[in-house]
Amino acid sequence: KQHPEVREAHQERAQTLKAMFKAAGLPVMENDSHIVPVLVGDPHHTKLISDMLLADHGVYVQPINYPTVPRGTERLRFTPTPFHTDDMMRKLVGAMEKLWAHCNVARMGGHAA
Repeated sequence: KQHPEVREAHQERAQTLKAMFKAAGLPVMENDSHIVPVLVGDPHHTKLISDMLLADHGVYVQPINYPTVPRGTERLRFTPTPFHTDDMMRKLVGAMEKLWAHCNVARMGGHAA
């Protein structure tokens, strides 16, 4: 609470990443948090995309699977910080688009990549 500008920057980065994911047709799960959950809906693909982001793109993202969340709502949990730039986020979104297509995971509107 001593540095509200840091909290505001954190929220702004989360909103920016959410907007970028949505613009790419990736299924962002709405919330008011600085956490950016992207619905995968399948435990195998959730883990696979998480592993491939790290191995191929150097990006760590937390896969969230059952029993932490109900079956069918498996997701990737992104936590952008004030230090993540727009360029970093654009690269992440590009990587996600490639992996979404590679894994043939449904995009917003329920259509596979």
